[in-house]
Amino acid sequence: MKQLSVLLPAGFCYNGAASKGNGRLAGRNTLKKKKKAICIAAAAVVLAALILGLGPDLWIVAAAGDSIVSPEEAAGFGADCILVLGAGLLPDGSPSLMLAERIQQGVDLYEAGAAPKLLMSGDHTRPAHDEVNAMKDAALARGVPSEDVFMDHAGIATYDSFYRARDIFGVKKLIIVTQAYHLPRALWIARRMGLEAVGVACDTRRYAGQLNRDVREILARDKDFFKCILLPPPRYLGEAIPIWGSGDATNDEHTYSAKWRAGPPAASPAGLRRNVLSEL
Repeated sequence: MKQLSVLLPAGFCYNGAASKGNGRLAGRNTLKKKKKAICIAAAAVVLAALILGLGPDLWIVAAAGDSIVSPEEAAGFGADCILVLGAGLLPDGSPSLMLAERIQQGVDLYEAGAAPKLLMSGDHTRPAHDEVNAMKDAALARGVPSEDVFMDHAGIATYDSFYRARDIFGVKKLIIVTQAYHLPRALWIARRMGLEAVGVACDTRRYAGQLNRDVREILARDKDFFKCILLPPPRYLGEAIPIWGSGDATNDEHTYSAKWRAGPPAASPAGLRRNVLSEL
């Protein structure tokens, strides 16, 4: 032991317990670094998700800007038509409250001379769900001539409505009528389609279930933001029906096949949808 102490540097003292303690401390420091790295990575993922999720939403809302106008301002816009977007039906087939208010605002604009035509765009892909005829009937009840009311039977989604307004009906400049929460996305899609557009909100009250709609609208804005980058065609297109012609060209006898008018074919719901829209 004396010989060993001679060989060691002066002041050296071997302490096995201290060595083990230092090892444990180093291990704890390594673990802390790993936990910190994991937290930073998780925070980066959350931040990226927020940017991708809320970024497009905020951008679309901000882009609407001064394009949401009053009915008086819209009257001087010089639009080709007033586009009224569908919003569902009651069990008896009549327009829902939200849809009824859209129709009312659309007809008010028409009567004010804001545009010479109304384009009612909604879902008529099933015989038991016919938004567009309910919309046209409501406009006719207000005294609008039938030839001034066009129906887009395949306005299944907001994106489809604008694509078809441009490519089927030849619209270039339009007034959009819908609720305020829906207008920013509608205006965004219209502009991405190369359309000149302003929007008029038709809200007269706070609607039941609006919180759920607001949440869904955030997701819908995200979806359509990226969809409008690629601009894929909608499922249904068809031959041109110029908006400067007669709206009667969109009546059922012109847009549905004789086979369908005789009665629904025996087919699956998907097959029914294809048959109903075969001539749109």
